[in-house]
Amino acid sequence: MLPTPLNPREQAAYCARIGIDALPADGAGLAAIQRAQRLAIPFENLDIILGRGISVDPDRVFAKLVGDRRGGYCFEQNQLFLRALLAAGFSARPLLARVWLMAGDEMPPKTHTLNLVTLDGTLWIADAGFGGLFTPPLPLVDGAESVTPDGARHRLIARDKAGEGVWMLQRDAGEGWADQYSFTLQPVFPGDLAMGNHWTATAPATRFTTLRIASLVTQGGLIALTDRSFTEREDGQTRAHEIADAENYRRVLDERFGLMLDAREVAALGLF
Repeated sequence: MLPTPLNPREQAAYCARIGIDALPADGAGLAAIQRAQRLAIPFENLDIILGRGISVDPDRVFAKLVGDRRGGYCFEQNQLFLRALLAAGFSARPLLARVWLMAGDEMPPKTHTLNLVTLDGTLWIADAGFGGLFTPPLPLVDGAESVTPDGARHRLIARDKAGEGVWMLQRDAGEGWADQYSFTLQPVFPGDLAMGNHWTATAPATRFTTLRIASLVTQGGLIALTDRSFTEREDGQTRAHEIADAENYRRVLDERFGLMLDAREVAALGLF
């Protein structure tokens, strides 16, 4: 069962949030909506660290990411994106993926969700919720490639990974192809997404339950916060520095990511 499409009021608020006028239902529109959401809505997990948990109830996701102008991670971002695609008239449904980035050879759990979209009889993947640098929509064709504004190449390949026949998304930023995540086209149900979200938000000793993460795609790259480390990647250049105190951290969240946390919330993150 799919989430309900955004209603007209929600569509207007969503478009205003991501800075577009309407939701076009064609190939260019798919790329434009995804790009606009990645540029406007940060990827972040701060509610996990604050003890609030992550809800995948559609009304609560919409209220958080659009109404409260917060960010979210994949289970929030791609649900909102899916509802926008359905409202625009796309045929789309969710998928679940295993993230291989930094996983080694051990089979990782299905902790990522993305969307499968049908355009003129061709299947595409569209992902507005993979934290880090921009991941473009790609046709589900073995060897399909795309270059993103930061200069990185992405491709899809059909392969066997750890004994599982999958599609693999890879990225090459100049150092060779690296596996990002793998997925199958099996149907995904609300309970599957709820379970994946619950594990991701609660499993001990993982990135999402131990680190304070925020990132936002920019026109030429990415800005990212991991605990007190702020990194800016733009036009092939990388700059990084440590944030010295809570007030500067709060200011960076506000001015660079558009995330407004008060002093008490910043203190509760336990960084200073």
